[in-house]
Amino acid sequence: MTTTNRKTRDLIQCSLFTALIAVGAFLRIPIPVLPFTLQFLFTTLAGLLLGPRQGTISVAAYLLLGLAGLPIFTEGGGFWYVLKPSFGYLIGFCVGTYLTGRLAEGFREKTMGHYLMANFAGLAAVYVIGMVYYFIICNFVINAPIGLWPLVLYCFLLAVPGDILLSILAAMVAKRVQPVLARQHVH
Repeated sequence: MTTTNRKTRDLIQCSLFTALIAVGAFLRIPIPVLPFTLQFLFTTLAGLLLGPRQGTISVAAYLLLGLAGLPIFTEGGGFWYVLKPSFGYLIGFCVGTYLTGRLAEGFREKTMGHYLMANFAGLAAVYVIGMVYYFIICNFVINAPIGLWPLVLYCFLLAVPGDILLSILAAMVAKRVQPVLARQHVH
């Protein structure tokens, strides 16, 4: 594959995942405080299938487009979105995608167990960053105090079961799709 073809393929794949993440924001199940969306599925797959660099670029492009004003976040878009407590989860998607991709590419064998380990590490990064940001914005920026127990309950315990299922689904999809992509990269 020529360098031009490789760059074109990478650009198309990053753009595709940016679009999937945006669509994933609108495929949601409402739960208290944080809506459950399919964004995590697509950010995780971006890391697994595109690798840490290209996967993170696709998530960062999504964030930049939303911050620039395109209404592609779950509740719209625009720079003001950084004041929303849930914006930390979007930042977490970048870190989680990179971590997932970095861990997955480091495994010599691509087993379900390896993919799950990478996915759960990325999931942990999303939740740690998201919850810390949520706490800081609520308690120190927008004057809507939240205690630690409500934070853990609403921003973790109620939300994480769905994301665990998405981690498993992402591992299953990556296990099936990765060999096809690997063959494409060779040709």
